[in-house]
Amino acid sequence: MTSPAGPPPTGGGKGEQRRLKLLAVTACPTGIAHTYMAAEKLAQAAESRGIDMKVETQGSIGAENVLDDNDVRTADGIIVAADKDVDLSRFAGRRVLKVGVAEGIRHPERLIEQVRSAPVYEPGSAAAASAAGGGRERSVTYKALMNGVSYMIPFVVVGGLLIAVSLSLGGHADPSGGLVIPKGSFWMDVNNIGVIGFTLMVPILSGYIAYAIGDRPALVPGMIGGWIANTGSLYDSKAGAGFIGAIVTGFLAGYLVLWIKKVRVPKFVQPIMPIIVIPIVATTALGMFFIYVIGQPISWVFEHLTSWLSGMTGTSAVLLGGILGLMIAFDMGGPVNKTAFLFGAGLIATGNQTVMGMCAAAIPVMPLGQGLATLIRQRLYTEQERETGLAALFMGCFGISEGAIPFAAARPAQVIPANMLGGAVAGAVAGIAGVKDAVPHGGPIVAVLGAVSGVPMFFGAVVIGTVVTALTTVTLIDVSERKRRGVPLAGTGVAGAEPVLVPAGVGVSSGSGARAVVALRAERGSMPPASGSGGADSASGTGPAGPVDAGGDILSGYLTERTVKVRLDARDKETGIREMAELLVRSGRVADVGELVRTALRREEQGTTGLGEEIAIPHAKTDAVTAPVVGFARSGEGVEWGSLDGTKARLVFMIAVPKAAAGDEHLRILALLSRKLMDAGFRERLMAAGDERAVLGVLSEIR
Repeated sequence: MTSPAGPPPTGGGKGEQRRLKLLAVTACPTGIAHTYMAAEKLAQAAESRGIDMKVETQGSIGAENVLDDNDVRTADGIIVAADKDVDLSRFAGRRVLKVGVAEGIRHPERLIEQVRSAPVYEPGSAAAASAAGGGRERSVTYKALMNGVSYMIPFVVVGGLLIAVSLSLGGHADPSGGLVIPKGSFWMDVNNIGVIGFTLMVPILSGYIAYAIGDRPALVPGMIGGWIANTGSLYDSKAGAGFIGAIVTGFLAGYLVLWIKKVRVPKFVQPIMPIIVIPIVATTALGMFFIYVIGQPISWVFEHLTSWLSGMTGTSAVLLGGILGLMIAFDMGGPVNKTAFLFGAGLIATGNQTVMGMCAAAIPVMPLGQGLATLIRQRLYTEQERETGLAALFMGCFGISEGAIPFAAARPAQVIPANMLGGAVAGAVAGIAGVKDAVPHGGPIVAVLGAVSGVPMFFGAVVIGTVVTALTTVTLIDVSERKRRGVPLAGTGVAGAEPVLVPAGVGVSSGSGARAVVALRAERGSMPPASGSGGADSASGTGPAGPVDAGGDILSGYLTERTVKVRLDARDKETGIREMAELLVRSGRVADVGELVRTALRREEQGTTGLGEEIAIPHAKTDAVTAPVVGFARSGEGVEWGSLDGTKARLVFMIAVPKAAAGDEHLRILALLSRKLMDAGFRERLMAAGDERAVLGVLSEIR
């Protein structure tokens, strides 16, 4: 009997030969264009070879056409084309080929051939690890770090905001106890809930970094390791290792679990390895290693650091303030931060309040600076990061430096130096001005509550440090992003960058009509034939979907005859965007055409929107438009759009949506366009259409 994971039967007559059945999962970090482009390419390649294929897309609008147990049980192989983590446990016992999403777009035929001889996936086996090979993916380090950060962010936001609210509404300044909330009060309960969120933040970061590397068996050792790292009392330290310690334990736990998985064990032990043996062994080994090997040196270093700071109290206030600011900003609640904070707090009782004043000015600079950075250069950040930035601004006002941790964890090389520079400037300015703080807390809240002397200079120090942090951050991120532009497949390469559409690279021959089951959203109206050119129907304006009303429901009514132009006159990208913006003005939905052009051009600075295949889809999220609108224009000679496949853009779509409607609607339009434009027959019909009404007849297929 043939193994269910083995190759399909090939012998016998026509009546005995079973049609090959493959499955696929496509996913990209943002779940917009690449997800659906890869799905369409794989489906078309499978159909052209007489292969049944079902594709599950894990896009921004959720998983669609989900593969069920029966699909998996009868599959001859599974292609996972993804740039984010996909749960492979459901594919145990099947042949699995895991590649980057770009491979699904560029080389679908090759993947279909490779999956037939791919290793059988067994969780915990060497084959499971090899399933991750075969394509250009994000590095494991990057994906694991971003996985941890994405799960950590809600804990930072919820915990930080609850603490801030409880302090502002229920707290008061007390020279002997900082900002005090009466015990047993309602606001103390709110504060305690926020503290729980902050307490869980670090283990969550560690646990989900480990999970991304070693799968479920690594989750427990990762979380417990993160808790140990954050609990300094376990290794005789006054301050835990904070989020930096969590990153260390997360990676240690993940790779330790991967190593344990490679150990050969008797068959009767294999079923309990992932749920009992691996978690217990990895958790114990990691915990003991951190406590006895890493923890003790941490404690020693920071005890001596405190002694060193004590010897500096008679030196220049500028130098001491700068050093304290650097330390406060380095790890935001970690051991370096806590050492500086405890040093300043300890001197309050001796009557020296200037050291705490330096610390208090530096404490809010990191969250305020990172929040400000998301406002002044929005294109460098994802929508989630911009929302986190607003929360960070609020937390900064209440002296909660941990509000900047998500940014530092995602981009440590850019954010931490910027934080340290801003913190040092704030501490130095406060030192020069002789700012004093009577309570062991920081941020504008302590000045508002009357615990700070020299209030104007205190706020001046905070503002200067915040601006320095914000400007340095966006500069470093921008430089890093520009360096990455030489990478052929940008995807969403810069963490926090707006999605970049990657060129398809390989065309699809006309007539490859994909009848395979694909994870596509249901489209209204009749479906067009999979192949064929525009012909007489297109030229006459009836098109495959019949006569089209100028006010028809194309792309939810966002694209009408008023926003279609048969001939684009522009010869370069900037002129093309300006001409497309003027085209959108005809809809009556553009309030500021100049701002629309500027926003679209800023988007192009991030990375070209030329997809290849002679397609470009410039897009903008801006309040320069009052409602979503889509335009289309066709260029006979083509416009140089910077597409990586070298083709000029002849089919140009422009999407503009207000910021308030820039969520699912923006993504839905991009998804509909990108997947439909992978059909070569559709592109041919679009090029052959004779006038605006004929063009609308073809475009009605994607509404």
